[in-house]
Amino acid sequence: MSVEAAYLERTAAGQLSEDPAQLEAARKLDGVLHRLQNAPSGGLFRKPPHIRGLYMWGGVGRGKSMLMDLFHELAPVPSKRVHFHEFMGRVHDEMNAWREMDESERRRAAHRVKGTGSDPIPPVAKLIASEAKLICFDEFQVSQIADAMILGRLFENLFEHRVTVVATSNRHPDELYKNGLNRELFLPFIEMIKEQCEVFELKSERDYRLERLTEAPVWHLLQGDAGEKRLDQAFDRLTLGAKPNQCFLTVKGRKLLVPKEAAGVARFSFPELCEKPLGSRDYLAIAANFHTVLLDGIPELTPDKRNEAARFVALIDALYEARVKLVATAAAEPDDLYPTGEGSFEFQRTASRLHEMRSKEYLALEHRVPPRAQELEQTGK
Repeated sequence: MSVEAAYLERTAAGQLSEDPAQLEAARKLDGVLHRLQNAPSGGLFRKPPHIRGLYMWGGVGRGKSMLMDLFHELAPVPSKRVHFHEFMGRVHDEMNAWREMDESERRRAAHRVKGTGSDPIPPVAKLIASEAKLICFDEFQVSQIADAMILGRLFENLFEHRVTVVATSNRHPDELYKNGLNRELFLPFIEMIKEQCEVFELKSERDYRLERLTEAPVWHLLQGDAGEKRLDQAFDRLTLGAKPNQCFLTVKGRKLLVPKEAAGVARFSFPELCEKPLGSRDYLAIAANFHTVLLDGIPELTPDKRNEAARFVALIDALYEARVKLVATAAAEPDDLYPTGEGSFEFQRTASRLHEMRSKEYLALEHRVPPRAQELEQTGK
């Protein structure tokens, strides 16, 4: 089975509409499969050749994640599919763990690299390479200086270990970490990606996400099982049936669970985001990493829920700044969510934003990294 054959099988079954750009992308992915399947093995005195990967970029809603699913299922080598932000969170955790080891612990570690001492990048790269020879990155983007400053050396080591990279992104490599602090130090990484991966733009003229956002309401006055079912349908529709995953975002050293995500779409319940002690940094991380958020079960915000209301306001501010699309089930229309009590007057601004976020004009806007997220990252606040 090839990616192209799997794709055509889905179109024949009516699950997808055949798109020439998606078909071309499937063939590019098949090229990587062919290289992996036919690569000569290494010998005692020579390493196996490095297999060139693919960096597939294009606008939101073009079907990149769906195609990545098909490719990953056919991978002929040990592989891992991971959201890029979660991958980098794990890298930082492993680096910190290596720094905290004493010298005797490092000598005993299976992923030790001789001659590197306390430098954590070579052993962490070796550890990751021992787990997978193919890494499929979903939503490849770089917005944090802590990531940007280590990516060059990290990927140089991964490629030395003959790891193949396939990635999806909304940006051309030249646009990664654009306007970031000390970006000139990041430029060699961009050149490395372009050397080690074929760069391919998925130029579909159709934005399937926008089409599917506008074909049904994004604010549903439903609760309980009926609301959950409606969001189940919306998730499947907006992800083009991509396989859902669970991931963690790292926020100031803490792990923020994303219980369900695929193709740049994340799903949460109101208690998961607004009844827990989360803050602006958490919401900005979500807004930076997902172009669409599904939120289930927004209740009426009575005065005894003023803390939950304050978090909800911060959440909507973050999503609005990043032009994230919101699909929600709620107990009332925005104007009636918080009618009385402390903070209800200020909530009118949030209600206004919720109305705007339902408009066709807002739904057509391009997702962007929230400006405040960049400011917090650069100031270290």
